Amino acid sequence: MEAELVSELPAGGGWRYEPKWDGFRGVLENDGGELALWSRNGRPLLRYFPELRPLGELMPAHSALDGEIVIARDGALDFDAMQMRLHPAESRVRRLAGEIPSTFVAFDLLLWKGKPVHERPIEKRRAELEKVGDGFELSPVSDDVEQGREWLRTLQAAGFDGVVAKKLGLPYLAGSRDGVVKVKPHKTADCVVAGIRWKKGGRATIATLLLGLYADDGSLTYVGSAAVGAKNQAEIAEKVLPLVDEKSDRRFSEPNRWGTGELEETALKPKLVVEVRFDKLEKHRFRHGTRLLRFRPDKNARDCTWREVRPPRSPDDLAVEELLRA
Repeated sequence: MEAELVSELPAGGGWRYEPKWDGFRGVLENDGGELALWSRNGRPLLRYFPELRPLGELMPAHSALDGEIVIARDGALDFDAMQMRLHPAESRVRRLAGEIPSTFVAFDLLLWKGKPVHERPIEKRRAELEKVGDGFELSPVSDDVEQGREWLRTLQAAGFDGVVAKKLGLPYLAGSRDGVVKVKPHKTADCVVAGIRWKKGGRATIATLLLGLYADDGSLTYVGSAAVGAKNQAEIAEKVLPLVDEKSDRRFSEPNRWGTGELEETALKPKLVVEVRFDKLEKHRFRHGTRLLRFRPDKNARDCTWREVRPPRSPDDLAVEELLRA
């Protein structure tokens, strides 16, 4: 099942809410003794997460669970560690499986001993999952929209991707977005405009602003980009072009760290600050493109540090372990 992105959680009854885990979606299957872990697009994943094989062995033949493969460290989900596991060397995969093991968090039951549980409504599938899911980590659920809103507020620091709402009374609709919605909280950050990327055809039109944050050692590191729309072109050019720094050779370790390699880039004197909206951080980059909200002439560029995107956790922020114990 897929989820439709919406701006707020549906209320008024008839919905069930659960945290949106940030990992790899997977179907764990025991097909007559043959174990498999399938990705959303049918890619076999068990070789990358061999430590999950014993879970498959807990399942009877002709059974399948839908869930999320995650790695949690220090109370938070670690998506970067997940990506490290997709490695061709089996020795490396097994080493990482021992050092930073993954967890399969089940949230739906599809088959059990050959019975097509997926044909039943979600509330009956969940009840059956709780009955047979001994030994598995089960994602918490709630029929209270206020609990869903509370998860939205308290799970961001733990690396969760939002909250999902599923309409009661519906069977499992594979490949469909009917009856499932998700809310993903967007966050904002103040970043230094450290460079620009030009559109093809010369230095006539700015394509994107290149954004940076200051590390503890005082170095300015690239964190992502923000697209420049046509209607904002003149206003932005007026602000950034006086700061072009032709003498700077500012680059970072990856060859394409500042772009695709196809578009010309120019460094700027790091004096301008912008506020951008983003959803997730992956490694040291915004996972998706950001949205430029406004310039911040009131803020010093040196105050734009990694605390913008990695704030300290609040006392009431939930940890992954606390959520699974709930």
